[in-house]
Amino acid sequence: QDQLVESGGGSVQAGGSLRLSCRASLFMFRNHVMGWFRQVPGKEREGVAFRTGVGKEFFSDSVRGRFTISPDTAERTMYLQMDNLKPEDTAMYYCAAGFGIREVFSPSEYKSWGQGTQVTVSS
Repeated sequence: QDQLVESGGGSVQAGGSLRLSCRASLFMFRNHVMGWFRQVPGKEREGVAFRTGVGKEFFSDSVRGRFTISPDTAERTMYLQMDNLKPEDTAMYYCAAGFGIREVFSPSEYKSWGQGTQVTVSS
């Protein structure tokens, strides 16, 4: 099981921006769906944004227009740029990668996970 290494996150006021990073193996980066889920205590893990190996992107309704996902192939890193953050974006964010994904927003489809990084947005 390939390792995903996350970085970024932190605390910001509403309206601010943060960027998350997720570094993977080159094989995984080119051939897998990669993206982020987020989770708050007591709730299910929620799909946020994803990008396929051929560049198709998926966003949840709650973040579309505010979050962007982009790859840096040379660095084998996927970035999640989060702008105009809202208090309801506060959660632990997990990078995920999977092969042969049928339902992009379903966490059970993903076999590789990052360690998680906390994002806190204050009002």
